[in-house]
Amino acid sequence: MILLTELHYHPSIAWFQHAFNADELLIEAHENYIKQSYRNRCHILTSQGPLALTVPVKGGNRKTVITELEIDYEQNWVNTHWRTIKSAYGNSPYFEFYADYFEAIYRQQPRFLFELNREFLRLYIKFLKFSKPLRLTERYEEKYEKPVQDLRSGIHPKKAPDSLTLKPYNQVFGRQFAPNLSMLDLLFNQGPEAAGYQQSANLQT
Repeated sequence: MILLTELHYHPSIAWFQHAFNADELLIEAHENYIKQSYRNRCHILTSQGPLALTVPVKGGNRKTVITELEIDYEQNWVNTHWRTIKSAYGNSPYFEFYADYFEAIYRQQPRFLFELNREFLRLYIKFLKFSKPLRLTERYEEKYEKPVQDLRSGIHPKKAPDSLTLKPYNQVFGRQFAPNLSMLDLLFNQGPEAAGYQQSANLQT
């Protein structure tokens, strides 16, 4: 099965769960940007509970091809995001092991959202030892036939991930397990075991 999906900002555990269950990933590179989605936001777990981090973009209210959507660096979001991530996961078991890699990408300040998300995805692929083939779409197509499974906008902040069956793991904050956060949460808390968690999960159909 070929999984067609858009790029997310620090993709969720549910996103990677689908990715691990696919034979190949097809990344949508020709869609128009859709606001209020995971394309420019993620959820992490803080001492106050789950928190959304959003990357500000330029001209997000008009139709812009996703690869041409620029990040708004006039807002001090880079320091805010990294400070918040560090506060949330600084005491997690594997934060120091991975932190420098993520911080380096933030400091590079890629011009485009697609570029930023792609750089972070490369890190996750490396850390999770994800070996499935990955390619970008060559043009936009509204509909795809099998063996392509179209997951574009299927994982969304306003949609409950009812297919997520990942077992609870230790988290820094909270007495009750918080599911479906960004992969940052699983990676910082489980380190090399994060890949095993994803591969052992089952998708309900």
